[in-house]
Amino acid sequence: MCSPEEAALLRLEEVFSATLARINSLVFQPLLEAGPEASDPWGRECLQLLQQLHSSSQQLWDVTEESLHSLQERLRRPEAVGLESLLLLQSADRILQVHLDEYWRGQRKALRQVLSGLSSEGSVGTALLQALRQPLAHHVQQYVLLLLSLGDTVGECHPTRELVIHAASLFGDLQSFMRQELDQATATQALWPTLSSRLRDVLCTPARRLLQDSQDVPVTVTPLRAERVLLFDDALVLLQGHNIHTFDLKLVWVEPGQDRCTFHLLTPEEGFSFCSKDPQGLVVWQWKVTQAVCQALRGKKDFPVLGAGLEPSEPPTCRCGAYTFRAEGRFCQATYEGEWYWGRPHGKGTLKWPDGRNHVGDFCQGLEHGFGIRLVPQASEDKFDCYKCHWWEGSMCGYGICEYSTSEVYKGYFQEGLRHGFGVLESAPQAPRPLRYTGHWERGQRSGYGVEEDSDRGERYIGMWQADQRHGPGVMVTQAGVCYQGTFQADKMVGPGILLSDDDSLYEGTFTRDLTLVGKGKVTFPNGFTLEGSFGSVSGRGLHTQGVLDTAALPPDPSSTCKRQLGQGVFPVESRWQGVYGAFRDFVRAGCPGDLREALLGFHVQSSRELRKSQEYLCCERTCPEDQAGRMEDLLEELLQHREPEALQQCLRKALSNSLHPLGKLLRTLMLTFQATYAGIGANKHLQGLAQEEVKQHAQELWAAYRGLLQVALQRKGQAPEEDEDAETRDLRVHSLVLPLVLPSFYSELFTLYLLLHEREDSLYSQGITHLSLFPDARLLEFLDVQKHLWPLKDLTLTTNQRYSLVRDKCFLSATECLQKMITTVDPREKLEVLERTYGEIEATVSRVLGREHKLPMDDLLPLLIYVVSRAQIQHLGAEIHLIRDMMDPLHTGGLYDFLLTALESCYEHIQKEDMRLHRLPSRWSSREPW
Repeated sequence: MCSPEEAALLRLEEVFSATLARINSLVFQPLLEAGPEASDPWGRECLQLLQQLHSSSQQLWDVTEESLHSLQERLRRPEAVGLESLLLLQSADRILQVHLDEYWRGQRKALRQVLSGLSSEGSVGTALLQALRQPLAHHVQQYVLLLLSLGDTVGECHPTRELVIHAASLFGDLQSFMRQELDQATATQALWPTLSSRLRDVLCTPARRLLQDSQDVPVTVTPLRAERVLLFDDALVLLQGHNIHTFDLKLVWVEPGQDRCTFHLLTPEEGFSFCSKDPQGLVVWQWKVTQAVCQALRGKKDFPVLGAGLEPSEPPTCRCGAYTFRAEGRFCQATYEGEWYWGRPHGKGTLKWPDGRNHVGDFCQGLEHGFGIRLVPQASEDKFDCYKCHWWEGSMCGYGICEYSTSEVYKGYFQEGLRHGFGVLESAPQAPRPLRYTGHWERGQRSGYGVEEDSDRGERYIGMWQADQRHGPGVMVTQAGVCYQGTFQADKMVGPGILLSDDDSLYEGTFTRDLTLVGKGKVTFPNGFTLEGSFGSVSGRGLHTQGVLDTAALPPDPSSTCKRQLGQGVFPVESRWQGVYGAFRDFVRAGCPGDLREALLGFHVQSSRELRKSQEYLCCERTCPEDQAGRMEDLLEELLQHREPEALQQCLRKALSNSLHPLGKLLRTLMLTFQATYAGIGANKHLQGLAQEEVKQHAQELWAAYRGLLQVALQRKGQAPEEDEDAETRDLRVHSLVLPLVLPSFYSELFTLYLLLHEREDSLYSQGITHLSLFPDARLLEFLDVQKHLWPLKDLTLTTNQRYSLVRDKCFLSATECLQKMITTVDPREKLEVLERTYGEIEATVSRVLGREHKLPMDDLLPLLIYVVSRAQIQHLGAEIHLIRDMMDPLHTGGLYDFLLTALESCYEHIQKEDMRLHRLPSRWSSREPW
């Protein structure tokens, strides 16, 4: 059996369905057929409104028909069709959504205008609105009554009772929602006549609803002293005379006051307080403003009534929104879109100014703070300066990359918006005067130690700067191989200096900007002759001098001119690149925070010369910094777990080879400074000493950097810090652990300087090797005075018609092949190990020849080693020997390695002199004669 309530629901649906059918046939179809032409904008808007209303009515009619059909099936076959099959119970939420179609309510005013335009009588629109609203309100009311009655009928234990109660609750909420909407619409409609036409034009919109009026519940707003306060569902409006202050509710923060008589509101540019003598009235205002803000942020109305939604009733302090600043200041007229916190930009956001400036990045408490990219338009069309930098409280601070409209690129550090610390400024290759400066900056100007390359003039300046000018001691190197060392003041050479030409002539005196000799001076020629007097130049006639030429002097020691080193002692090695070391020390001193890692240690992005107005250019592909803190923890933990010497070296190798590791970043910056100084034009033999001590200093600083990271790791774990090292222990660790790891990074430029410095000796050595290579093995052993009982002739296998005297490159072959491996490594220790193995191979061969173990005395070892060296034919052996000697671990001084290296040096010097001996040999010693 079906209950009376189900029968009543059937009749209700039949009546409502018939009503909707009549509305469709009597209202919408005639209006659509006789409606205004859609030729003008107003006509098209009216036609669209009618079509949308018709669509909403049709959806409601369709769902009512479905509900009616399910009720009819239930009444026709009550035993087969259960109560739970009713659409009203089974899909109550769906039916609710159709009834919640807000288009009827939201467009009520516009609909009245349309209908009034179709009839001369304005009452037609009002009557029609009543015809559309009253059936719906009555229908929902009857739903609630019948469903509640049905719930009482089915009983507590009936399986469908929960469905019935749920449906009754939903439609009860809908009834409350419709009542609230009607009240708000009525209050809003009553508001507009009380305002002036000017205020109505500004404030009146079809969808806006009034939530509270200070004329109903009095409230005072300070410091604005507003005459009237209106709270709408999308904005808070303060009326003050002819002024209208409108605040978007999405960007309004409510802060309760300390007493019951006030509360505070915060907006992006203003803050004010609401006060009232009536505490209850103030509570109403605070509650309604709070709920209105929540509703605005959610973008939909609370259901069933304001503040009764499922979402939290307190608005979040962090939110997203857009706002255009009006107050004077840096942000005036700029539009910010992004994250906010308590009325200020905070988090990720974008700033856009009317003049074309754009800023995308991180904000904190209303200021640019963290990584950000800014485009600044220039006067020329489509030309922008682009700053990819870290910011601190509104100004650039920390590492940044700036690409200018002039095609210059700066990569380095900033402070208070100015270049400060270490940085590289490079102009485009096609610039009128291409320059590259690598060095230190102070308050936006080059200051301190720096290197500038002038490609147009073919010059490189290495030295001190002040106020953007060369000032203090400096070294000038030219592409022609000329070197100058002296003092600069305000970009000009002052006082005496020295000049070394590419032919090793030495001039001491004064110069012009073009390194032309002028005034009193002295020239020392490579052959020892000296010219002392006054020098000058006449246009078109070259250099002229008046002085004394001394030809009686002895030829100078080559080391006095050829190997003279510049810059040493003038620029203390420990103070040259303090801007690079200092940023790392600041990072360690701050405790290695992940959020400052990029700002202090830098980042790498692809540069672009084509600066353009493009939103894509406001992106920066760099290492994602979000997880920097976690990674830093892992890196520090790894240092703690690898503190034993062997494990430590592997850990350091891994760190230095990783461009994202702090130590790896530091090493790459030092490589950049080294290449800027000693590559290209800077590849000059007179700078070898400067470069060699710089490499050692870099290794020492990297060890200090590791120690700093280790102390931070220990501190984070609550462990006691390690004790400070004494100088001797530190030097041993640097040479044994760090220098072998970092030397490959500087080897190319450094070894080139050694090649140039020892070019003359290596040339003589090469000539000696060439002549010695003409000898067969036996003849060469005899020539070198190797005792015959040490000759490994029994190692030789002769072919038919072959004699011992003609065999070549067979004796001591294993030692020769071993020594040739010296050039396959850059590590001085590994080179010494190769030399030690070579010595072992020589002794092993001699012991095999003698049939017993034999230790070679120096008198026997030296000629045998000369033989092996001559057969190995290692190019640039002098450069190799001197590099090993300079970079050798001090621990090996006086030991076996030192002894073997000294023996190799003796061989090298002896082979240079062999060239002279061979030229003096009589014809019977000709190497071409048979033995």
